[in-house]
Amino acid sequence: MPDLHLAIGGLDLFVLVAYLVGSIGLGLWVGRGQKNLSDYMLGGRDLPWWSVLGSIVATETSTVSFLSVPGLAYRGDLRFLQLPLGYVIGRLLVVVLLLPHYFRGEMYSAYEVLNRRFGGSVRQVASLLFLVTRTLGDGLRLYLTAIPVQLVTGLNLSVSVAIVGLTSIAYTCFGGIKSVVWTDCLQFATYVAGAVVAAAMLLHGLPGGWHELTTYAAAHDKFRMFDTSFDLTQVETLWAGVIGGTFVSLATHGADQMMVQRYLCARSQRAAAWALGLSGIVVLAQFALFQLIGVGLACFYDRFPPDAPFAKTDDVFAAFIVHHLPSGMVGLTLAAIFAAAMSGSLNSSAAAVMNDFYLPRCPQPPSSERQLLLGRALSVFFGIAQIAVGIAAQRRSQQVINEAMAIAGFTTGVILGVFFLGIFPVRATRRGALAGLLVGLGVMTWVAFATELAWPWYTLTGASTTFFSGIIASYLLPEPVAEP
Repeated sequence: MPDLHLAIGGLDLFVLVAYLVGSIGLGLWVGRGQKNLSDYMLGGRDLPWWSVLGSIVATETSTVSFLSVPGLAYRGDLRFLQLPLGYVIGRLLVVVLLLPHYFRGEMYSAYEVLNRRFGGSVRQVASLLFLVTRTLGDGLRLYLTAIPVQLVTGLNLSVSVAIVGLTSIAYTCFGGIKSVVWTDCLQFATYVAGAVVAAAMLLHGLPGGWHELTTYAAAHDKFRMFDTSFDLTQVETLWAGVIGGTFVSLATHGADQMMVQRYLCARSQRAAAWALGLSGIVVLAQFALFQLIGVGLACFYDRFPPDAPFAKTDDVFAAFIVHHLPSGMVGLTLAAIFAAAMSGSLNSSAAAVMNDFYLPRCPQPPSSERQLLLGRALSVFFGIAQIAVGIAAQRRSQQVINEAMAIAGFTTGVILGVFFLGIFPVRATRRGALAGLLVGLGVMTWVAFATELAWPWYTLTGASTTFFSGIIASYLLPEPVAEP
């Protein structure tokens, strides 16, 4: 593999540090004047729809997406874009099926919907699944971000993890969800700018420019986008993209506290619907840009072969950034990698603990000041937990990391199945919902580790298993729908 290590230059270091300091400064400024838990966790419900849109897109875009999606097109073609087609459909279904439930009364947690139908136990189990898998997933995101950061800067891997994690803690702890949303918008602008700059420099590096790229792509079938074959073990098929992607988006954007909290910050249900619906189109365009960069990288390295073959396709974009971007641009793109890894889940995790576990057990509601203080403390706790996961991940094999990410993926389908039990007019009891949830987790554990089913089908499998087993269990274990 080509040597990717490069000591970062003075201008690049300035750009990177300026971004990190700017993120913290923005968070502190926009989050000033908080007085209660609603300000801290819902931003006063007064954020414009376009800021919520930017936050949604930035939240779901990780460093893995920024570096790996170009690698997919470098290795193959544009078939990955079938998946965000399903994302567009899934978000529209969320707008119709789930969004109205979140604007009935003043809600803080997505899992309050389950409390209305089943009581506190189902709500808390679903919330606990979110907390565990989100902490694990975002901790791994920090680890994966630290790898290219270490290659470029020469910093210790654990130090790189800590820098990104502590930056997230700083602006989240003091700025609350309003800080998170506006910093997400800054992150979105940063990584898109980084991708556009990299694409421009890539075209500039090709003697024939755009014409050479398109000629190469046509000759090597790089612009192929659709695959209508039906193979449940393959990710890049139309059916996995449209059907599987629809259910993935339904779960991640309809039954995940981190996303739902952003909708609740909007000024109205209509504003949230615009933000959520349009975010699918933005994500599709964003991935199209990343994939086009991958095609350009294939053309570039065909004309200018690297000294040694790339060990992984994920290394290709990182190698181009390190070796072919001018001074200052490396810092911008490195800031983009940082931006894609900034965790927006700390405030959401704190909100889940406060509203699903702590406040329901309080005989008397604590004062606004105490609630705000506890919310901030919980944000710090989850930030430290994610840093610990990121540091521990470097001592594990790559296979363990992939398995952990698979767990984070398939639990969303199980939670979606419980949500379906809660909102659809079917027979569903508390015991039935809990039984369905356990059956869903068991089935998905077997699917993830004992079958070759492609991951876009995980959510559909988990949701359908949980939903139908929950209905059957509700007949076998009858009880009143609501807890006494």
